[in-house]
Amino acid sequence: MTKNRLTTRAALAAGASIIALTAAPAAFAQTPGLDTIIVTTQKREENQQEVPVSVQTLSDDRFADIQTGGEDILALAARIPSLYAESSNGRLAPRFYIRGLGNVDFDVAASQPVSIIMDDVVQENVVLKSAPLFDVAQVEVSRGPQGTLFGRNTPAGVVKFVTRKPTDEFDAIGQVAYGTYNTVTAQAGVGGPIVPDVLSVRVSGLYQHRDDWVDNGFTNEDDVMGGYDELAGRIQLLFTPNDALSVLLNVHGRDYEGTSALFRANILEPGTGNLVPGAYDRDTVYYDGGSNNPQEGEGWGGSAKIDWDFGAVTLTSITAFETANSFSLGDIDGGVITPGIAAGVPPGLTSGLTDTSFPPDGIVDSTTFPGFIPFAAETQDSIDDVDQFTQEIRLASNGDNQFDWQVGFYYFDSDVFVSTVGPAFPPMTTLRHRNDSWAVFGQASYDLSDRLNVTAGARYTEDNRDFDPVLLPFGVTVNPTSVSDEDFSWDVSTLYNVNDSVNLYARVARGFRGPTIQGRDVAFAAFSFTTDPQTIALSETILSFEGGFKSQFMDNRARLNATAFYYRVNDQQFSIIGGASNTNQVINADKGVGWGFEADAEFLVTDNFFVSGGFSYNNTEIKDPTLATAPCGSGQCTVLDPLNGLGQALIDGNPFPNAPEITFNAFAEYTRPFRDHGEFFANTDWAVQGKTNFLLYETAEYQSNGNTEGGVRVGYRRNDGRYEGAFFVRNVLDADNVKGGIDFNNNTGFVNEPRIFGFQLTVRS
Repeated sequence: MTKNRLTTRAALAAGASIIALTAAPAAFAQTPGLDTIIVTTQKREENQQEVPVSVQTLSDDRFADIQTGGEDILALAARIPSLYAESSNGRLAPRFYIRGLGNVDFDVAASQPVSIIMDDVVQENVVLKSAPLFDVAQVEVSRGPQGTLFGRNTPAGVVKFVTRKPTDEFDAIGQVAYGTYNTVTAQAGVGGPIVPDVLSVRVSGLYQHRDDWVDNGFTNEDDVMGGYDELAGRIQLLFTPNDALSVLLNVHGRDYEGTSALFRANILEPGTGNLVPGAYDRDTVYYDGGSNNPQEGEGWGGSAKIDWDFGAVTLTSITAFETANSFSLGDIDGGVITPGIAAGVPPGLTSGLTDTSFPPDGIVDSTTFPGFIPFAAETQDSIDDVDQFTQEIRLASNGDNQFDWQVGFYYFDSDVFVSTVGPAFPPMTTLRHRNDSWAVFGQASYDLSDRLNVTAGARYTEDNRDFDPVLLPFGVTVNPTSVSDEDFSWDVSTLYNVNDSVNLYARVARGFRGPTIQGRDVAFAAFSFTTDPQTIALSETILSFEGGFKSQFMDNRARLNATAFYYRVNDQQFSIIGGASNTNQVINADKGVGWGFEADAEFLVTDNFFVSGGFSYNNTEIKDPTLATAPCGSGQCTVLDPLNGLGQALIDGNPFPNAPEITFNAFAEYTRPFRDHGEFFANTDWAVQGKTNFLLYETAEYQSNGNTEGGVRVGYRRNDGRYEGAFFVRNVLDADNVKGGIDFNNNTGFVNEPRIFGFQLTVRS
């Protein structure tokens, strides 16, 4: 049954947000043709159509639309071709994939090959990557290795968020959306001059709320999970004492409290992977542990960006600091183990019978539900503290010259304390992960003719990682470990201007991902089958080839860009997760390869009808004939891979985990003028995720195919853009999409967010 109780607190919050929205003039006049898109994927402002990189953007309006139902950063999944995102840790630990390349490791100290950049500052740790997004001006996704300008841990690409900046003109925007489950998303930003032409400011904020709406069927508690509260803010000061000097200061923070991922026992039907009726009910889980899966996080940070124009060159310095902590507790087995065979099982649920010594039941048999669950599993993870410091200094030529260049130095330092309490083991394990890196880089671009440009760049990086045990389980001994490496990243690209409408480009790039230490198994060493509770993966490198075209035609009413690519990853880092011991280890495969293409298009069909869309095909394959992993520890899944003599699945030839074979997105909007002051509009957006294998090995259960989600907005906006109101629906089909699974205990899965419908109001000055 759908729940939609309108609490006084949520209603007052929504009303207060609307009242607080200060209006502001936004140039909103409609002009014929498509807007020029400016990107900074080469750390200078350039026309997207003239950059020899596969880059696509998401505008502020489009990004705000997909957030109306309370979505977080994961809403970007499949919204841009070849981009995917998911999480098994709730809203605090997202994982990103570009062209199939990513990392399924759920440890909060794990590294990823996709870099998240927020206002020119890398967000390395997964908790930093989950920073709430508000007052965003543009999202840029640069696909393929970006190691020259953005450094190590970017072999798959970069997702860059650009927020609105202070200006010397008063500007304000506010938006509030209210929907099902008392879902509130309210964000606002206001800025303008303090001292004209010298000092300006912008203050932005976000409030998100959803009531708990998921019941615990075991404890008979209603509405105890699924909700959240997020509060975030940012203040920016821009100091421009003269035409040559610009200083931008940014201070931001967040406070979050909500529910971690909801694991659901035995919802995947053996042999098919279909959702099992009875075992799966979106509104209900059955937990005997996890304290209803609480999750918390908070953090703050600041940066100073200085640009000093010396005439022919500009010196840029970016200094930044981030700190955060988080806490998550979850019932990982996703179900119930009750002592005694007479224990009641809720109607409609299947049950199992097990002789469990973990936890000890004192009698022979215990009843489990939904379905058979061999043993109970409850895990607590927390980041006690993550501190990150970065410094970048670069010198770049000014203007649009025949020869443009930039050189720079970069320093990165991260210190993370991770604590874990394993299943039924109250003693806490605390581990310290330290990572420091420095690099020098340069890039040059030369116009060989009026039509042909060549760009080349290189970067030397030294990367060091230290692993130190701070608090260990009784009887476990682990020595401190250090790994380091250095590497050259480079890229060469060319852009050929066929005519005023079409550009062709080609690019070859080499990327680098630093070595990794995975120490999560230290917390489980008392019963793990592994002989070493920590593992090391050496650096991985990628060599990528791509070529494509960028075009605008029909008097600038249509845009079509497409890229074909092939890449090879040497010593590819993977995470082996699960098996009977529920281990989490990092390994190197001999190599991995990927190839495919992506395309995106925009078309202003008429002055009142606009459509856009994107498609990607990603074929990925693990290349290592001897690499094997333990299959599902529960024995309830259907393994499709051949097994070696140890009963392990041979994964050679398998696709990369969580690498959708296809993604497809579409957007359409129709407007109808109303008198002289406004227009009615209706738009819809859709994202489709094709066949996706969740694990390193292949099964009939742990995969998805055809996940589809869409949204609809219908409303009215003024021609000057001052006001806009719309009714909206997110996940309009109320689709139940499996987003991932856990294989060590039973056929556990977790699913997407429910359908949300409501009303949205936007006010601009």
